[in-house]
Amino acid sequence: MDSSELGRTVPREPRGILCFAGLDWWYHNRAHSDFQLMVRAAAQRDVLLVNSIGMRMPLPGRSPQPFRRIARKAASVARFVRRPLASTPRLQVFTPLMLPLYGSSWGRKVNANLVAAQVRVLLRALGIDRPIVLATLPTAWEVVQRIPHRHLIFNRSDKHSEFGEVDQRFIRELEQLLLANSDAVLYVSHELMNEERSLTGDRAHFIDHGVDLDHFRPRGADDEPADLREIPHPRIGFFGGFDNYIIDFDLLEHLARAIPHAHLVLIGDATCSMARLEVYPNVHWLGFRPYDDIPRYGSHFDVAIMPWLKNDWIRRCNPIKLKEYLALGLPIVSTDFPEVRYYDSVVQIASDASDFVRLVEKSLSDGGLGSPELRRARVEGASWDAITNRLLRICDQLAAGDD
Repeated sequence: MDSSELGRTVPREPRGILCFAGLDWWYHNRAHSDFQLMVRAAAQRDVLLVNSIGMRMPLPGRSPQPFRRIARKAASVARFVRRPLASTPRLQVFTPLMLPLYGSSWGRKVNANLVAAQVRVLLRALGIDRPIVLATLPTAWEVVQRIPHRHLIFNRSDKHSEFGEVDQRFIRELEQLLLANSDAVLYVSHELMNEERSLTGDRAHFIDHGVDLDHFRPRGADDEPADLREIPHPRIGFFGGFDNYIIDFDLLEHLARAIPHAHLVLIGDATCSMARLEVYPNVHWLGFRPYDDIPRYGSHFDVAIMPWLKNDWIRRCNPIKLKEYLALGLPIVSTDFPEVRYYDSVVQIASDASDFVRLVEKSLSDGGLGSPELRRARVEGASWDAITNRLLRICDQLAAGDD
């Protein structure tokens, strides 16, 4: 959207939403909750989605693929503000210009003022007066204070202070400020919500993650991608990001060695080297595939896996792909973490690496727990439309107090 379009925008809805997203629309997986929620919210009200303003500067020796990450953020900034979906004209996506000054308090203050100034200009141009703010990243706190808004909602999707690359003490301080000053705190992890109940009280709301049930419907053999068709069955599949603080690469290697007759199909972008896995003849890393194509791949897995590390980050997470696998009707084997236990009637949960291999072999043999129909039925009530309605009800309840 160019400046002339901004000038012609007419105010429509005084209760618009300003979302500080945890990821970047232009290069991250659009299955992420921020994007799914805001696309649907924009069917009913104006939404300005601000791409991730980050928590640290990618640096060699500290961050995987730092120069690639800097380059793609620069490309995102160059897009300025745009309507990304013709079908959703009330959604605007913006990447603010920032300076590489993460390491000092004065530098962070300069950036907070810079980002806030850009966002204030856009809000006026879009006719969004004192929006409800939805903040996912803790660093949004420093910007939010500088922007007039009606209410602040903390989208507590992860405990970001557990992320190894950041200044954990500083991020923890920001999390505490958001927890103390938000009008509502949204959770997708019961574990994290219970841990912080003394800080949030009745401001805490469990809204869960959702799934696009229409998109993640099982696809037939005629819709199988050509590159997947070349890989023999049985297939043990995973789609998602490959990050060394999330994925248990030792477990994936163990699985490839332990079941050599099965083919491990890995789909997704990687922020670390995949060389250690690619040496195995039964491992097939296909790299990034567009979100639109993911169900075409996943539908043709024989078993889907969630090979997470055992750490505090995972302990407080609720992976969206769990519901996506279930919506596809797939047998699932997962490492153990609190949120997956709510699905133990349809998901095999392994206690260790040997048990993980055993459960994968068992699922390849007997088809896993339940049936495809039962697995999909387990998430029928968890559509992204339903989750968005929960969010909007909370927004409207807060706004009702302003009238």
